Amino acid sequence: MNKAQFIFLLLLINLSCETSKKGQPVNQANSQTSFDYSKFELKSGDILFQDSDCGPFCESIEKVTFGIDGSKFSHVGMVIQKENGELIILEAITKGVVETPLDNFFIRSFDEDNNSKVVVGRIKKEYEYLVPQAVEFAKTKLGLAYDDVFDISNDKYYCSELIYDSFKYANNNEPIFQLQKMTYKDPETNKTFPIWENYFEKLNVPIPEGEPGLNPGGMSKSDYIDIVHFYGKPEGYNGEAHLLD
Repeated sequence: MNKAQFIFLLLLINLSCETSKKGQPVNQANSQTSFDYSKFELKSGDILFQDSDCGPFCESIEKVTFGIDGSKFSHVGMVIQKENGELIILEAITKGVVETPLDNFFIRSFDEDNNSKVVVGRIKKEYEYLVPQAVEFAKTKLGLAYDDVFDISNDKYYCSELIYDSFKYANNNEPIFQLQKMTYKDPETNKTFPIWENYFEKLNVPIPEGEPGLNPGGMSKSDYIDIVHFYGKPEGYNGEAHLLD
């Protein structure tokens, strides 16, 4: 099993997006309360990969999963356009599948230059016909519960699962993002991360070791998307500087 397969835990990726190490919302843990995301023109169907400063849950993921050019992502959402033309984010977080204002999404975490650690993926031109149906499918999931046990077959959603299912539906039930075997083990010790042991124990469910899943890092390397903009520099990023704003 390679490192990319270690921890396709999307975990509380969404839980983590909302909670810092001290249990406070991440956007309150940073003094910056606004960010100018208009420097790049977003489109409906854009996939926003986010490096969230979310404490031990994200740390356990980022230790073993890597996205485009080494970027460490812990959350993902999709841009949709409302009937009035407003762009918002559709995402699965601990509250369930929700609509989130762009302002709220972008102020969750910042790099050392005070740029939001968000990277934009866009469906390649030859596949952009998938976007309308993917967006409409995602909208039908608004209000559904968060998938806290990361079961790809139930009627709940974690962040990557929502994007996965939306484009799978649009592509005649053929996935454009690939599932991998999940593992919750530290690659250095081959033992389950304690934070995951505690998490699943509280849920009173077995750890879904080896079950199929996916994470934002792996999705960012899909052949179906182009990475078209870096608002800020995610942790681990080792790519060309000109890609950064």
